[in-house]
Amino acid sequence: MADVHDKKTRSYNMSMIRSKGTKPEIMVRKFLFGNGFRYKLHDKMLPGKPDLVFPKYKTVVFIHGCFWHGHDGGKYFVVPKTHTQWWLEKINRRKEKNIFKTSKTA
Repeated sequence: MADVHDKKTRSYNMSMIRSKGTKPEIMVRKFLFGNGFRYKLHDKMLPGKPDLVFPKYKTVVFIHGCFWHGHDGGKYFVVPKTHTQWWLEKINRRKEKNIFKTSKTA
């Protein structure tokens, strides 16, 4: 399916989608901080720039949204009403890619 926007408009639209400071991320951060966990945010020195880094525990946390990952039963996963087939294919490719990554590293 051809894009309905030119490259410049698509780039602008995508740049407006936040990758840091999302509601799920803020909720997790507040919960952890309130329970005494201290962390670093989005450490650029680590692969994938994890959302939360706990140096004391040598642990990282990635907070993924329901929409982009198509979580089954996810509260925020709703199939868009326009270009439905295209979106379903895109989200299913993402799910397959994640399954492949998980199974390959496990």
